[in-house]
Amino acid sequence: MNKKALYGILLAMLLPLAGYVILKKSSEKGVVMPRKYYADSVITSTKDGKRYSDTVWHQMPDITFTNQLGEKVSWKDMEGKIILADFFFTHCPTICAAMTRNMKELQNGIHNHEKAGTREPNFIQFLSISIDPERDSVRNLKKWADRFQVDPSNWWLVTGDRKEIYDLSINHMKLLAQDGELIDSNFLHTDFFVLLDRNRVVRGYYHGLDEKELARLSHDIVLLALEKDPKRKSFFAGKLELLGIVFLISALAIIILITFLKKDRRRNEPKPAKE
Repeated sequence: MNKKALYGILLAMLLPLAGYVILKKSSEKGVVMPRKYYADSVITSTKDGKRYSDTVWHQMPDITFTNQLGEKVSWKDMEGKIILADFFFTHCPTICAAMTRNMKELQNGIHNHEKAGTREPNFIQFLSISIDPERDSVRNLKKWADRFQVDPSNWWLVTGDRKEIYDLSINHMKLLAQDGELIDSNFLHTDFFVLLDRNRVVRGYYHGLDEKELARLSHDIVLLALEKDPKRKSFFAGKLELLGIVFLISALAIIILITFLKKDRRRNEPKPAKE
């Protein structure tokens, strides 16, 4: 084996590792993920003399809704999805129609390219929650959905228990803390879209009538779609150093093997006859 072939083997072995390391480092430095809101607690532990801390982020509580199709749905039915939520009511004379149109634009503009042949954004669930459950029956929700041509495959207009809905918006999504103009919490009304990650943790608030805010929201949805679940470790997690050592040992073994074969071949070559 000549030197060019040897260098080619070594390059083929080292390039994948180098590329992975470079890509990992550049992605860590260049991308700022949407922040997480509302820590419940911070757990500290010590291992091998080092102190570690793990933040437990606040998750949305279990709650059951009824959607515009008359189906009972809960967070479990949205498991593994990013959730974009807002609050509205069908008798709203002001901002609700405009917010629904903007959410419709978001639904139309986000497409899932993970599967060939489909344009449905099945990594995200749109959720419009009625703050007037007494009047917003399934029939009224369906009329509102039909008016705006809502696709129910990943957008639910829901109603439910009034106390649970207001507890969700005020105490868990903390919309009163975000909007200082809200005065009457007995009839919560806000123009915020709330973005939740796959673990039902708040990752952002966006004014649903502001174009710049909607652009920022679209950007953050893409980032969350690419975010890895920390509970599911990558195959390479914590193994880069080991892989590097394996590659180097393999390369060294190949060099030793080639050297040995060359010496063995020279030893076995017939010697020229003496004159």
